[in-house]
Amino acid sequence: MTLANPVSRADETFLVLKVGGSLVSDKRRARNIDTAVLERYAKLVADLAVEHPGRMVFVAGGGAFGHGAVRDLDENDPLAALVLTEATFAVKWAWTTALRDNGVRAMPLQLAATCLLDADRAVLQPGVLRRALDKGILPVLSGDSLLTDDGDLRVFGSDRVPGIVLGQVSTPIRIVTLTDVPGVLTGGPGSDDVLPYIDPDLPEAAFAHLWDNSAWDTSGSMGGKIHELTEFARRGAECLILRGTPDVASLRFLLSPVAEWPADISYTRIARSEERDR
Repeated sequence: MTLANPVSRADETFLVLKVGGSLVSDKRRARNIDTAVLERYAKLVADLAVEHPGRMVFVAGGGAFGHGAVRDLDENDPLAALVLTEATFAVKWAWTTALRDNGVRAMPLQLAATCLLDADRAVLQPGVLRRALDKGILPVLSGDSLLTDDGDLRVFGSDRVPGIVLGQVSTPIRIVTLTDVPGVLTGGPGSDDVLPYIDPDLPEAAFAHLWDNSAWDTSGSMGGKIHELTEFARRGAECLILRGTPDVASLRFLLSPVAEWPADISYTRIARSEERDR
């Protein structure tokens, strides 16, 4: 697939932007979502999407909807994870509506209908995704329940979703995860000391900085993010974790070379050494 009209190195980058569910919901409360905060984030995402049509995919974290749906699944029901499909579509619909209200040609895509899970890796049937991007439509994705080769439905969390884009576009891919901390913290909870770089081939040191998950978290928290992002980086993506805030003036810097980002932005970057200065 060719994505039209590359102008500069930054313009050639394809962005997968994930807004973590913790930024717009309280995961401890079932089916909670702060629509006012979501709408503020949607304005920022919309500004970026309108500026770069066909050059980004949006991933919505499941938040309270997703975590609540899978917390107590019936282990004896091979299709129990189906509840995640309903829950995360509600989240996708909230984002899609807010994005469209801000002038974005946004469309929710249901991974349960376009992906299979083979050997624990999602295999995408890419036709709809590719056509949406070719037509300048912003795909809105989320976690879902995927069908395995033995006929079970398996939970596929939103941290894993950016991986389905790898191999589907012809330009360098940057995966940005906005969360409630400024990166991988080296000083424990409440710290603002951030690990600036993780070598995806040697990620063990990063895991030493993690602490136990909250009981209500079903996705592995930061450990789950590091696990998935290091895999994506080994497959060629440049990955960044940074704090999201609806008060920032713009997110357009996310498609600029990292060296040109605002000086007050902290982040953890995960990329192979030759990708460090992209």
